[in-house]
Parts: sequence; structure tokens; C-alpha cells
Amino acid sequence: MVYRLHFTLEDLARTRVAQPPPLMELSAAVRNLQNRSQPLRFGAWRRAAHARLGPTARMVLDLIPPGGWAPTFLTSAGIGNPQELLEQVRATPRSRIRKDLAHVAEWQPLPPWAHHLADDSDLLRQLCESLNHVYAVLLSPHWGHITGEAAADRGKRMRQVLAGGMDHLLASLHPGRIRWNPPVLEIAMVSGFDGDLHLDGRGLMLVPSVFGAEAPAIDIDAEPQPVLRYAISHDQPSGPRSLFVLPAHSPPPGARSPLALLLGQTRAAVLHTIADHPGCSTKELATLVGIAPPSASEHATTLRAAQLIRTVRHRNTALHSPTTLGIALLNTPPSTAQF
Repeated sequence: MVYRLHFTLEDLARTRVAQPPPLMELSAAVRNLQNRSQPLRFGAWRRAAHARLGPTARMVLDLIPPGGWAPTFLTSAGIGNPQELLEQVRATPRSRIRKDLAHVAEWQPLPPWAHHLADDSDLLRQLCESLNHVYAVLLSPHWGHITGEAAADRGKRMRQVLAGGMDHLLASLHPGRIRWNPPVLEIAMVSGFDGDLHLDGRGLMLVPSVFGAEAPAIDIDAEPQPVLRYAISHDQPSGPRSLFVLPAHSPPPGARSPLALLLGQTRAAVLHTIADHPGCSTKELATLVGIAPPSASEHATTLRAAQLIRTVRHRNTALHSPTTLGIALLNTPPSTAQF
């Protein structure tokens, strides 16, 4: 089944690429947690998340299943910091809750307790506590990494526009599920959703997603323009990267960073920065680390020779990303040995 977005010239001019809306990315993470796709990239994250999630998480997992529909008040494309948006969920009008749940119920069964959600303030409070807990485990420790990957993808999309215009950008969003057949963007929806939406001059907000690994998602009611979430591409020659998993606890006093011991402080900082900003250019890398571009280039060359990063060229620009080996080294726990 295909959903079709119809563009005018004005729509193309107003289409933009934005950072991931927190609730939309959280819903993608919840779905991703409940399947087994891309074990290399998401396996360590899933194991860590399952170990930390408590029984409170069940309410959110019941309302956002691995496939199918979820109520949009939990998955909105609203812009703002995560805590602001979580508070907005708490303040959702009861009429909106009823409408969203009724729409989901047309497609799939709701958990029995959800039928009382709009009329039971204590039940809504429990759901919001569940949402806060799930956010704290699944997304909060990785939000900087997620926004870094999204920023790198946005840079890639802007280079596509410069090289081949909006045609090039729209045609390359998700070749397996999104097809640009001018002036219509055709999206193969896992949910089976079929229909047409005329953008009518509003344009489209494109949102790169770390956790939206399998299928695009659309919020046609988002304001001021509809939103299309697509998966960040990980088709580099050496395969997909493992999602960077932060240590569960801070290093104990006196701990030494094995990465700094092995590589030196500056080179370790370069590798950390590339992991946090995959796809960054040498100039961007130098600015982020606070070193001169020739020094950044030298360190990148050494890391590439050690197979800790990969470098691809876009015209005259070198773009750096970590390899699976580099991510594994970054995830090595600190040693308390004294030297």
C-alpha cells in the first residue's frame, strides 16, 4: 500500500530537513526495542535497555507496539526539548485522547485499560510516568549522539540539494520505501495506510531518524507542515555502526581512560568527536575538537589506518565516520589500574 504526497513548486521551496522531534524519535525507539532487526547496530542498546526498564514501561509498550498504529498524542512531531514535550503529553485534552484512541481502535485492539484513559486522571498520570521512565532509559542517555547523527545526515542532504536539487534529495531518502515520481512522493507504509495528501503550499518537514530503521512514518496533521520521518542511511562500505552505548555508571575515581592511554588525549578526543558527529568534515572536526585543520587531518589519517574510522569523499570534502571497531573501542570500560 502506498501513501502519496503531492507537491507544487511552492511545496518544494518550503520543504526542509529538521532535527528529530523527541516524541517521534522516542516512538521509533519503542518500536525498535520490540523487534530484532539490525542486531549489529541495535543489539547492545536493546540489551542495555531491557536490563534497565522496569514494569512501569509496560503501559507505553502496550500503546506503541512494534508494528501498526499508536496514538498520535504520544508520538507527535512537536518541536521543543524533551521535557517540554513530555509535559505537553500530560496536558493533552481529554477529547484529543479519545479521538486518537478511537482511531487506533479502528485498526487494532487496544489494551483494556486504555479504554478508560481519557476519563481517569490517575491512569493518565501513570501513563505519563511510564513515558518519562521509557524516555529516561531509551533516549535520554543517547540524545546527544542521536542529534549528532541527525546533524550529519542533514549536512549530507544539503549537499545533495547543492549537487542535484530537491529531485536528488527526495529520490534518495529511502530507496526501498520512498519513491520520488515528480511531482508525487510515494511512500510504502508498513501499516498499509493508503491515500493522498496535497501539501497545498505548506511544504514538508523531513526528519532523519536513528531508530526509525525499517519504515518511514508520517504525521499529516503536524503544524505548521506535515512531517515525514525517514531512517538515517548506514550503507557505508564496512556496514552499519553499532549505536554508541554510554557507560551505565561514571568511572570510579582514579580510573584511566584506555582510549587516551592507547591513542593519546587529542587523538582520543578526535575519535570521540567523529563518533558523536558521524559524517563530519575535516574542517568541522577541527572546530569541534579545537585544533588546527592540518592536525585534524593527520589524526584522522592515523585513525583510518588503524581501521577505527572510515573516510569518504564528497567532491573535495572528506567526511569521517566511526567504524564498528572504533565504536567497540569507545565502549571499552575504564581501567582502575594505576600507571
